[in-house]
Amino acid sequence: MLSFNPKPFVFSAVAMSGPPERKIPTAAENYPVPLSPPLPPISKQIELSRAMTASSNSSIFSLSPSDILYQDDHLIAVNKHQGIYCETLLSSLASQSHELHLANRLDRDTSGILLLTKSHKVAAKLVKAFTEHKVKKTYIALCTGPPPNWEQVTVRSGHGRSKFGAWRVYGASDVGRTLPGGSAVRSMETSFEVLSVNGNGSFREVSDSCEEGNVLVVEEKAVKEDGNASEIVVRAYPRSGRTHQIRLHCQYLGISIVGDVKYEGVYGWKGITHHAHHLHAETLSFEHPVTGLDVMLRAPLPLWATQAFQH
Repeated sequence: MLSFNPKPFVFSAVAMSGPPERKIPTAAENYPVPLSPPLPPISKQIELSRAMTASSNSSIFSLSPSDILYQDDHLIAVNKHQGIYCETLLSSLASQSHELHLANRLDRDTSGILLLTKSHKVAAKLVKAFTEHKVKKTYIALCTGPPPNWEQVTVRSGHGRSKFGAWRVYGASDVGRTLPGGSAVRSMETSFEVLSVNGNGSFREVSDSCEEGNVLVVEEKAVKEDGNASEIVVRAYPRSGRTHQIRLHCQYLGISIVGDVKYEGVYGWKGITHHAHHLHAETLSFEHPVTGLDVMLRAPLPLWATQAFQH
């Protein structure tokens, strides 16, 4: 197991005479220090532009029948396109059922499997399954950076909002500690496998049990390596369900996702401007909340992924 020296906790001695007084946080308490960089200044304007484009596209969006991956009396799974909000898809499907609920969510620019339920009861069961990590997921990401010196790796870290509200990576030993906004650092774990580097490699089927490979326990700030960037395709197996989890862990590993300007991903690559990040929710497997049967859903690869494997 790869590990770094954890930072020591800072404890304060409090006298116990009389009723306890409410403690007001101060800077001297040494809140956990985020180990991933702050948002790049350029990201704010680019993200605003992308949000405005997605909002304007929502009024003209129409779901194609070919985008429906699975449907029965209780569930419907669709292949969400890049640059589309989950709520836009929900509205587009409203004619099929008056009571649709999102069982999972994807970021605006993440494509792939979006699962919806047709009743409150089924929704509650699926949300519980997601919360208890009984739903298995895989994602495909197109990244750039130094060629990884690993074929498989598992990253364990903390996750939380910094004092400016941005999601950041924290040390694994910081899990449970209070953050400036009052929330706590939560655990975050993702396993990765390399599928291709500069076109050398190929698509392969999802492993039923991806090996952990090397285990990286995050306790120090990541160090960016200099040198020529390579084009890397990875498959991610999230073991937890934190906001922007895969994007943050790719950034920490030094292989930010193409187009992911929030987390140091390249905006322009090989002469092309990328107006969205290249992350795809590839598979989703779970026990059907009503029939109890195993369900395995797969979304077709987007164009950027198939092109990466054809180099």
